[in-house]
Amino acid sequence: MKIFLDTADTEEIRRAASAGLIDGITTNPSLLATAVANRSSTEVLLEICRTVDGPVSAEVVATDLDGMLTEGRRLAALHDNIVVKVPLTEDGLRACRTFRAEGIRVNVTLCFSAVQAALAAKAGATYISPFVGRLDDVGHDGMELVAEIREIYDIYGFDTEVLAASLRHPQHVLQAMLVGADCGTLPPKVLHQLLKHPLTDKGLDAFLADWKASGGEI
Repeated sequence: MKIFLDTADTEEIRRAASAGLIDGITTNPSLLATAVANRSSTEVLLEICRTVDGPVSAEVVATDLDGMLTEGRRLAALHDNIVVKVPLTEDGLRACRTFRAEGIRVNVTLCFSAVQAALAAKAGATYISPFVGRLDDVGHDGMELVAEIREIYDIYGFDTEVLAASLRHPQHVLQAMLVGADCGTLPPKVLHQLLKHPLTDKGLDAFLADWKASGGEI
């Protein structure tokens, strides 16, 4: 499963990319608004694209078809890594179909049902983003949705990649892997949690203590 970092924080992105831990980036208007500070969103997106050799999802803020097309084309023109992110609405799927005809990759976001995901695939979506954590918040099983989408896409041979989104803890990441998600996007905090295990730390401390006691050198 490809790991995407869900952030516009360029420092966190550089840290993860330099360690070879991530395959791409997802952003949204909220994340960009937090990250831009004294810079424009364009500057931030370009820095991210120069840092990560992989897809970088950038979302339109328009809700009408013409606005989505205008903004999406502008975003796609910034860098070859940009994937235009559109909401799973009727106009969003219309925009998706148009963008795909123009050779622009599309991430259809805010997916909360398997039927929505099927419609997005029929519209040519490059990625579909089911929101696991947000479904869990309202008493549904978000990971069950990811599994349903995987099954439907496999049955009908859709090329759309399942991008499990709103992954909030390491168990979500493991579950996404086990149900066959193509990608998972997670915040930096969760990425760092994936690296940690108390037995790893305990084992390392023991090895170092033994080596120090031996008086050895490397």
